[in-house]
Amino acid sequence: MRLQPQQRIYVCFFLFAVSMGALLSRLPDLQDALQIDKSELGLTLIGAAIGALISLTLASPVVARLGARKTAFVTVLGTSAMLALVPWMGAAPLVFAVLFCEGLLAGALEINLNVEIDRIEAQLGRGVMNRAHGFWSLGFFVTALVSSAVRQAGVPMQLHLALTFAFVLIVGFITIAGMRNAPARATHDHADEGHIALPTLGLLPLCVIGIAAFLVEGAGIDWSAIYMRGVFHAEPFIGGLGLTLFTFFMALARLFADPFVDRYGSRAVALFLLLLSTAGLCAVWLAPHPNVALVGFAFMGAGCSAVYPLAVSAAAQRTDRPAHVNVAALGQMSFVVFFLAPPLLGFVAEQAGIRTAYLVCIPVILAALMGVGSLSARRSAFATS
Repeated sequence: MRLQPQQRIYVCFFLFAVSMGALLSRLPDLQDALQIDKSELGLTLIGAAIGALISLTLASPVVARLGARKTAFVTVLGTSAMLALVPWMGAAPLVFAVLFCEGLLAGALEINLNVEIDRIEAQLGRGVMNRAHGFWSLGFFVTALVSSAVRQAGVPMQLHLALTFAFVLIVGFITIAGMRNAPARATHDHADEGHIALPTLGLLPLCVIGIAAFLVEGAGIDWSAIYMRGVFHAEPFIGGLGLTLFTFFMALARLFADPFVDRYGSRAVALFLLLLSTAGLCAVWLAPHPNVALVGFAFMGAGCSAVYPLAVSAAAQRTDRPAHVNVAALGQMSFVVFFLAPPLLGFVAEQAGIRTAYLVCIPVILAALMGVGSLSARRSAFATS
C-alpha cells in the first residue's frame, strides 16, 4: 500500500481508537452483563491503568530496541485482541485481568507512536503531531457513530467487538507491513538511553497539562453514555450522541489545529482550549436539558483536543533525555489518567451523582492553566541538526 510514513502512523492511531472506542461505547452493556454498579465497573476498568503505568515506566528500552514497525505490530493488533476478549469474560476479575494485559500493550503503543511521529515531523520540517492525534479522535468518532446504531439494533456486544477486531487485524497488518523506522533526531543522539522513565522537575508542568487533557477526555469518552442514560433516561441512539459529538469535535479540532499553533503558538492555543474545556464541563454539570449536555460534550471534545499533543511535542523535543524516555514519563503521568478516570469518576458518580463527577475535573484544569508557560510562545523549528 502506497502510504507516506506519517499516514501509516495516522492509521495506527485510528485503529487503536476504534478498538478502544468500541468497548467504551458498550460500557452500559458490560455493566449490565457483569451485574455491578458504577463504582465496581470503575474498579474493574482500573486494570488497564495499572498495566499502562507499568508499561510506561519500564517499556521504553524495549520499544527502542524493537523499533517502530515491530512494536506497532505487537501493540496495535494486540490491544485490539485483548479488548475483543472482554465481552467473553463472565466476571469482573477476569475483565480486570484482560484489561491489565491490554494496558501493558497500550503503554508501549503510546510511547512508540508518539516518538515515531515526532521523528517524522523532524524529517518533514512541519508539524503533524496534532493531526496524528486527530486520527485517534477520528477513530473514536467513527466507532461512536457506528456503535450507537449497533446498540440500537440490538447487536450483541461479543459480535460487535469481534467484528471490530477483524477490521483492525486486516487494515493494521496491511498498513504496518510497509512501515519503516524513522531516524532519531540528531540532537538526541548523545543522550543517555535510560531504562526507567520517571518525570523530571522540568517535565512536571507538561505532565499536569497532559493530566488535565486526559481527565477531560476520559470524562467525555468513558461516562457520556452512562450520563445521558442516568440523567435524562435517553434511548441508546440519543445517549450515544454525547460520545459522538465529543469525539467529532475533538477530531475536527486536532485535524486543523497545526496551522493555529504555527501562527499563535502552543501557549495561546492551549490556554484557549483549556478554557473551552471548562465551559463544556460546566454545561454538562448544570444541563437542564439533553441538548445543553450535548453542547457541553462538544465543547469538552474541542477543548481537550490539541492540549495533550502540544505537551507531547514539547516533551519529545527536550534534550535532557532521549525522546522515548520523556514521552514515556509524560504518558506515565497523563495517559494513565485516561484509564484512571473511569474508577475515579465512577466513585464520585456513585457517591455524589454523575453530574458532580464532571465538576471535579475543573480544579485539575485550573492547575494546568498555571503550567501553560512551559509551552512555547511560538512553535519551535523542526530542524534535525
